[in-house]
Amino acid sequence: MASGGYSDLRQKLKSMPPHRDEGKTSKYVDGTSNGSGKGRKREYRESDGDEAEHGEDSAELREQEARRVSSSILQEDAFTPEECALIEGKIDEVVAQGEAGLYREHTVDRAPLRNKYFFGEGYTYGAQLEKRGPGQERLYRKGEVDDIPGWVDELVIKRLVANGVIPEGFVNSAVINDYQPGGCIVSHVDPLHIFARPIVSVSFFSDSALCFGCRFQFKPIRVSEPVFVLPVRRGSVTVLSGYAADDITHCIRPQDIKERRAVIILRKTRADAPRVDCDSPLSSPPVERPAPLKAKRSHRRARPDAAHRPRVLEMDKEENRHPSFSRQRRRSGSSETYWRRGQDSDKHRESSGRKVKMRRH
Repeated sequence: MASGGYSDLRQKLKSMPPHRDEGKTSKYVDGTSNGSGKGRKREYRESDGDEAEHGEDSAELREQEARRVSSSILQEDAFTPEECALIEGKIDEVVAQGEAGLYREHTVDRAPLRNKYFFGEGYTYGAQLEKRGPGQERLYRKGEVDDIPGWVDELVIKRLVANGVIPEGFVNSAVINDYQPGGCIVSHVDPLHIFARPIVSVSFFSDSALCFGCRFQFKPIRVSEPVFVLPVRRGSVTVLSGYAADDITHCIRPQDIKERRAVIILRKTRADAPRVDCDSPLSSPPVERPAPLKAKRSHRRARPDAAHRPRVLEMDKEENRHPSFSRQRRRSGSSETYWRRGQDSDKHRESSGRKVKMRRH
């Protein structure tokens, strides 16, 4: 007979308490610790949390959040194809002047597959910040970016004022984002301490989509499933206020830019928005017109056939498995209602002191 009074090693193993490695941090649920076998032990894995995240309760919460986002967006077709073509020609002129180095230093901001052109007011963000993180964004000093082009006022702003989308005199900042196929902008909230609400954008060159509630990961680039997807058509104007502007991030995903696309973002800076300090290395004495700058070019260029070869990313597979909760719906509320809602949201935010988690962009 074997030592310890056991004739069969299997009997000894069954009677021993389960082994636990002190070096591991695994948790057990739905089990007992007395070794009786009445409760079945299951090691807690990271995937368990993922399963819970996609459970019925989580799905209902996402549905509710999607409805909140949708209810705080106004969208309408504002420009005919002929009007779009005229404005797109003007955007091409802006790009050409930027390539020729005819703008002030801080007017043009280049990134792979996306260029920004600041007019009226520009601000520091992302890697430009001395101190990283949301809330650290600063307006440039007056005169460090070019004025809003006359054609933006005549062809775009006045049309939106006439349609009741924005009040006259509201816009003092215009940004043109020019995307190449596969370009993107990461999830962010337009800086609350810099810009008043609402946030107004007009799309040109091609159709795309604006996504809410995504998380980005890089190397390789991946984007989580959106809470809400808003299709944006060429010539349409989109107005974000309330929840969509303040309480959830929005982004442009790489797979949603299949052709060249440009967007003109129209905003109003807050009277108390902070500016870059005079002694900051980012600032320089304002001048009427500096000497022409040498044209800068991105090291990454879209392939000529990129429009016909969109990136195939892991998130595309995820979308096929989990169709987005949202579909574009034409909002029936009046422009005045959204305008007032944006103003009320600003007042409520200032009084409540609520903090919103934001991402750099």
